[in-house]
Amino acid sequence: DIFPVCQNPDVFTDLIDVLVEHLTKTHPKIDVIIGLEARGFIFGPIIAQRLKCSFVPIRKKGKLPGDCIQVSYQLEYGVDIFEAQKTAIKEGQGVVIIDDLIATGGKSVVMAIQAQLLHASKSL
Repeated sequence: DIFPVCQNPDVFTDLIDVLVEHLTKTHPKIDVIIGLEARGFIFGPIIAQRLKCSFVPIRKKGKLPGDCIQVSYQLEYGVDIFEAQKTAIKEGQGVVIIDDLIATGGKSVVMAIQAQLLHASKSL
């Protein structure tokens, strides 16, 4: 449960500082932070702001406006669909995917996003 961290401003700030420092040191070209619904929306925009790059939300099917690209992925109990706006990520951009954990199905989500959605140079 990540929410106790969010309830302590000092700890939350320290966590964001550590994540930004790690990303800055390990990935020199970050153009886009992707936040997976829903907890990726807690960390993603703040990290993107600190890195001075764009934030792209990836949401469950039907929740984003405009033209979207769909990514289906396997869960232990079935299939689900995420969407991102078609024009949100440009070819050649460096992308980081943010979520609070990679649980059952999480690896499938990341692999599906990399294979079907990102026409970026690579996800980091």
